Amino acid sequence: MQFSRLLLSRLSRVELTRLNRILIIGIPIIGSMLSQSITNLIDAAMVGQLNDVALAGVGIGSYANFLCVSVMMGLSAAVQAIVSRHYGARRHHRTTEPLFAGLFLTLLIGIPSTILFIAFAEQYIGLYTNDAAVIAVASEYFSWRTAALTFVGMTFVFRGFWSGIGESAVYLKIALIMHLSNIVFSYFLIFGLTAFGTTYWEGFGAVGSGMGSAASLVLAAGLFYWRTFALDTRFRQLYHLSRKTIRQLVRLAIPNSVSQTLFALGLSVLFWIIGLIGTQEQAIGHILTQLSLLLIMPAVGLGIAGASLVGHALGAEEKENAHRWGWDVLRVSVVIMALLGLPMWIAPHAVLTIFTNDAALIELGTWPLRILGFAIAFEVASIIFNQTLLGAGASKQVLKINLVMQWAVFLPLAWVIGPYLGLGLTGIWILQACQRMALAIIYGTIWSRKHWAHIKV
Repeated sequence: MQFSRLLLSRLSRVELTRLNRILIIGIPIIGSMLSQSITNLIDAAMVGQLNDVALAGVGIGSYANFLCVSVMMGLSAAVQAIVSRHYGARRHHRTTEPLFAGLFLTLLIGIPSTILFIAFAEQYIGLYTNDAAVIAVASEYFSWRTAALTFVGMTFVFRGFWSGIGESAVYLKIALIMHLSNIVFSYFLIFGLTAFGTTYWEGFGAVGSGMGSAASLVLAAGLFYWRTFALDTRFRQLYHLSRKTIRQLVRLAIPNSVSQTLFALGLSVLFWIIGLIGTQEQAIGHILTQLSLLLIMPAVGLGIAGASLVGHALGAEEKENAHRWGWDVLRVSVVIMALLGLPMWIAPHAVLTIFTNDAALIELGTWPLRILGFAIAFEVASIIFNQTLLGAGASKQVLKINLVMQWAVFLPLAWVIGPYLGLGLTGIWILQACQRMALAIIYGTIWSRKHWAHIKV
């Protein structure tokens, strides 16, 4: 382990002490994200044993739920930005103010949103499919997942808090318990209880997956409360709800939540555009997108670490150090992602064979996957600077850039290049690589100019 860190330090040209600080915060977040992905795959595998309708219903219900959850996602980055400033300025007694404000906003937003989404679940799910059988499964699954919306928001707030004070390992431990319990709960709620050839309880089928996910989120929220306020003596007496902090959180969270929601909607529009090219393109496009999302997880985790370190430095009035943290995290991430991206453009056939045995699909996805492997370094740069700018409080600026680049540039051009001009999936992936390069240049320029260092959160 020490040798690998020394090698990474040398390759990235980042001092070992600074590298260790990046990894201490970033690795637990990466671990929790990977465990979530594995849990999703296991969940899909369990539901897949039922029937196609169940699998389709859970898939649609999950995506519909993701759009609802995106409303709460901005709270994590907002809480982290304010907490890290207080922590860096050694105002440790004020680090819980954003935590309580975030929990308050979670209740304020989550409870009415839950009631609204559940009340119109069938109509909402009907926007995704016309199949009555799928709608029935998806609506019930969606309702159970959405019943835990407030608890999802709480886990985001606690992640922002613990990451903000540089102790993201706490989040990892509880996240692992949450994901493991999700698998166990879902298994019994889907398949029931059978022992020695006798079925004692048949379970709820596909809907049991939604129940299990909801139950694990309630458990996680309870564990976070216990770990933060009962077990940790540092925060027992620090109960304070500030109107000023609530206003700060709202100002920082809204742009990020809108950005996350538009990103999710953008993915659905991209799939629709790819579907206009052909069914096979849509199938391999789904695999390529999932690979991309899985591949960038380390960059997201390190970006969140960078946001905390930038916030600490700005809180301590060390603007040059904050600027340096952004570049240090970027260099570490590029080295890691370059190594992870090698198989994508050296052996794309081998990678795609893991997901499909269809020779036509593999051939169709070979060049797009090579492009993905090549462009991953630019994707990393845009992600790192995106996260560090959020840590500095520049959420409005990030929203504007993402909005323009995704909705005014990429998606319209994807339709022109793919279905209209007939350049197919490869043309769209080349465009996507160009978009990532442009974002990397834009964000890198903004970071270099240091205007973000003067933002008051």
